[in-house]
Amino acid sequence: MNNEEQRTPPLRVDGALDDLLLIDGHNDLPVALRTRAGYSVEGLDSRRTELHTDIPRLREGRVGAQFWSVWVPSDLPEDAAVVATLEQVDAVHRLTARYPQVFAPASTADDVERVFASGRIASLLGIEGGHSIAESVGALRMFARLGVRYMTLTHNDDTTWAASATGVRQSTGLSSVGKAIVAEMNRIGMIVDLSHTAESTQLDALSVTSAPVIFSHSSARAVTEHPRNVSDRVLGELARNGGVVHITFVSEFVSEAYAGWDRRRTEEWFAEARMPAPFASAPRPGESAESALARNDLARERDGTPTASVDSLSAWLDRNPPPPVHVTDVADHVEHARDVAGIDHIALGGDFDGTTALPIGLDDVSAYPALAEELRTRGWSRSELAKLAGGNVLRVMRAVEDSSAEPLWPTLP
Repeated sequence: MNNEEQRTPPLRVDGALDDLLLIDGHNDLPVALRTRAGYSVEGLDSRRTELHTDIPRLREGRVGAQFWSVWVPSDLPEDAAVVATLEQVDAVHRLTARYPQVFAPASTADDVERVFASGRIASLLGIEGGHSIAESVGALRMFARLGVRYMTLTHNDDTTWAASATGVRQSTGLSSVGKAIVAEMNRIGMIVDLSHTAESTQLDALSVTSAPVIFSHSSARAVTEHPRNVSDRVLGELARNGGVVHITFVSEFVSEAYAGWDRRRTEEWFAEARMPAPFASAPRPGESAESALARNDLARERDGTPTASVDSLSAWLDRNPPPPVHVTDVADHVEHARDVAGIDHIALGGDFDGTTALPIGLDDVSAYPALAEELRTRGWSRSELAKLAGGNVLRVMRAVEDSSAEPLWPTLP
């Protein structure tokens, strides 16, 4: 098959997402490739059951554009986090180059629409955690030049300049340094992402930003009480800002019953002293992906969770199975966010390959049509689904582009 034949848009069957541009706000495939494949991007044109994401299932899911998360742990020293994040960015560039008939890089809203029209999947980048720039606006600008279009201000730990939703400084919000970083993101056309941040950080960012913001993978706190979810107060401010919340599919974020079960698991099992598994290292110069994978596997066996703790968790799970979570639970969050913020301020951010707990019916990237069909049964119109799927995200991208003084995204062919 030649390249022109491969670029023919995939055959579409009848369904709620047919011919709509679906933009997912957050997918952790890059780190999954680091930990499970030694950063090899080979074989993704076949089904990879150890992953949530591969090319056949992206096609089945009608994904038209994907923000790939370039995440590294927030407990890494910040200089090491910058290097590891660059390795993540490199993985996405190699993924796009390896499958040019499927993916094409995108930096702007016009790029996304152009790539989608060609029958390919627009490939975008988002940094997950401000620790990845080591408090350096120079690093921030260089990531923008490499194609990074959003940065989540924190991950699970506070930075020196921003409070995390799961950090120790819930009320401190953004420092003067944090506000300056937001201003620089506005200036260069990088989207501010408030997922993972404390509400104090969210309100501070919304008060100082000159452009719309996003939550790349969060849900509604009024439906499920979880620190990673967004309060109605913030949803109202988000609507006034013109931003969007990408509703995520993570079970503990979308089901109150599952969130309660997860809290019990943390209290009763995670209270045991355990060694965390080490973060996988990238291949060394001259080292093959297979060798790096084997080396990391040995490190996990040596330094990771002791067998006794694994057995203890298995026994706990036998006694306490998780409650089922369904696609309907996610739809409830979508509708609540719509009711509070408005139809123009919602989108989707599955967090595939970044979680092990997903609802029944939303098992991998092929499942977006299932959610769209559920919403259609609830009376959603095609125009409403079009806004949720991608229209709202494109509007935010264009607004950020238009308000930037010195855009630094790469010029693409």
